[in-house]
Amino acid sequence: MTVVTKLINIDIIQVRINDYLTDKLNSLVINDEKLHAAMHYGLLIGGKRMRPYLAYITGEALNATQHDIDGIAAALECIHAYSLLHDDLPAMDDDDLRRGQPTCHKAFDEATAILAGDSLQTLAFDIIANHKFSEKISPKRIELLRHLVKASGYQGMCGGQALDLAATGKAISLEDLETLHSLKTGALLEASVMMAAECSTVATEKDKEQLARYAKLIGLAYQVRDDIIDITSTEEELGKPSGSDLAADKSTYPALLGLSGAQEKADNLYQQALQALATLPYNTQNLSDFATFIINRKH
Repeated sequence: MTVVTKLINIDIIQVRINDYLTDKLNSLVINDEKLHAAMHYGLLIGGKRMRPYLAYITGEALNATQHDIDGIAAALECIHAYSLLHDDLPAMDDDDLRRGQPTCHKAFDEATAILAGDSLQTLAFDIIANHKFSEKISPKRIELLRHLVKASGYQGMCGGQALDLAATGKAISLEDLETLHSLKTGALLEASVMMAAECSTVATEKDKEQLARYAKLIGLAYQVRDDIIDITSTEEELGKPSGSDLAADKSTYPALLGLSGAQEKADNLYQQALQALATLPYNTQNLSDFATFIINRKH
């Protein structure tokens, strides 16, 4: 079965998800204005919205409705935003800038940034629990939560961050580095694809296996490219200090493989991701283009 898709403009998706998130924040009963402002700041200060975009283009390729994807895209972005608020803290990466703006703990204070991150994390699960999914997708609510929990918790992003902290100042193997980033960065990208696939009524289990393979590969490619641009892009391009991983004495792909070796690694992951897509009976051009964007991006 072939499902024909139309191209999705990322600017339209950014507006769509920002409107959804703004409405969600505005619907909350405000108990503490400062905390609410910090949540708004951390969630809506900017960003490419790559995880929501990946969910939307996966959903469209698999003939899912945008309304169903709205809920998972918003939840994914809440998890991502919370992770950035906590990653920037002095106890973690100790960053002063995020997206060219003061980090949340600089704009407010550390305690408020921690609480804002906690609140955005729980908001993600609130969205999945209460979003008005279509009749056929609503029974999959628990499965959607399983994907999000695994990607964001100990078996995913948080576990990867712990490995990252433990590896700081130490030499680790390429295998260990890949495990670290598959959890810290790749897990949420994979969830973006797999949660969207759960919102499809046409995707088979075999299709989902290939989509999971694609997602794992672009998740690693994303981090390899991230390590490359950390040392090749300017602070203006990044919206934060360049060379921050090097300054923090973290293991990176360029440190282990050299700059050219890291680029070759990214290219190999990209080609494998395209091969996974080629097995699917759908129009996956947007997913291919997303993979191309991952390995060519400058920030």
